[in-house]
Amino acid sequence: MQNPLPLFCFLIFALWVVANGAESKPEIGFYELKTGDFSVKFTNWGARVVSLVLPNKHGKLEDIVLGYDSVEEYVNDTTNFGATVGRVANRIGGAQFILDGTLYKLIANDGNNTLHGGPKGFGRLVWKVKKHHNEGHSPYITFTYHSFDGEEGFPGTLSVSVTYTLTGHNMAVKMKAKALNKATPVNLAHHSYWNLGGQNSGDILSNEIQIFGSHITPVDKNLIPTGKLASVKGTPYDFLKPASIGSKIKGLPNGYDINYALDGGASKKLKTAAVVFDKKSGRVMEVSTNQPGVQFYTGNYLVNVKGKDGFVYQPHAGLCLETQGFPDAVNHPNFPSQILAPGKTYVHEMLIKFTIKG
Repeated sequence: MQNPLPLFCFLIFALWVVANGAESKPEIGFYELKTGDFSVKFTNWGARVVSLVLPNKHGKLEDIVLGYDSVEEYVNDTTNFGATVGRVANRIGGAQFILDGTLYKLIANDGNNTLHGGPKGFGRLVWKVKKHHNEGHSPYITFTYHSFDGEEGFPGTLSVSVTYTLTGHNMAVKMKAKALNKATPVNLAHHSYWNLGGQNSGDILSNEIQIFGSHITPVDKNLIPTGKLASVKGTPYDFLKPASIGSKIKGLPNGYDINYALDGGASKKLKTAAVVFDKKSGRVMEVSTNQPGVQFYTGNYLVNVKGKDGFVYQPHAGLCLETQGFPDAVNHPNFPSQILAPGKTYVHEMLIKFTIKG
């Protein structure tokens, strides 16, 4: 009788391959950067920020970004808490665009439109952790992703990276992308929901905000830009001078979800996009960028979302300041172009500064 051991071992191996796949699946995990009393945690699921902890004016440490406790909750997330979104952030009207005479049809995931790159998008994929250096005065972490030609309907192969760096109480975010073989639209954005009073402190309506944009890109009923620019003066969108969010939000049906055309447009140097102040905690957050726009969103569609430590988020539990190119720019030639030529590199920089006042 033939020795049954080799056959038995082969069967065990075959069952393992069926259960686990021929190649091991990418691992999803949490990673931390820390400098003094300032710490930020991340996950490579969507290259996300999952917590950001720093002291208030009394020295109490609190987490000021909305999120979840487990990897599984992030995998099932529909809010894009803390995510890096793309290949094209925000909305593309009709889920299509024409580039160099070719019509590209995307996957609609927001009515008839494409939102944040499609049903998967970069925020719902596993990124590779290329570097993780958690020592010294400027700890950093770099995530990378290789987007294939035709992914979610977009043309061309794209090499993408996101690097987060801490210095003092500041977090720098650098998003880069290189088009490898075809022209393609690129507009990456960071999608943290901020609550300077703490992620479990209620709504952000008492927060005071200043936005350095004299114009918005008005939208239709489906939140697609009309292609025009409109002055904010005399409207609920006017935050050229600091004002509480709650003092103006009553003039809107749901809340804020609009792109501001930043004064000065796109630039090589960073410029201030917005400043937020929470009087109770004393925390001030200043967001700077090299991009032409910033989407101000007040978490209008958060309804009974169970977050960290079982806290349930409701509308306006957090605010987003998504520095970006203009929404639907691929369908509006008058908007700043987002088309990245083969061999060229897209660089999107953000600097988020935290200070204490009062």
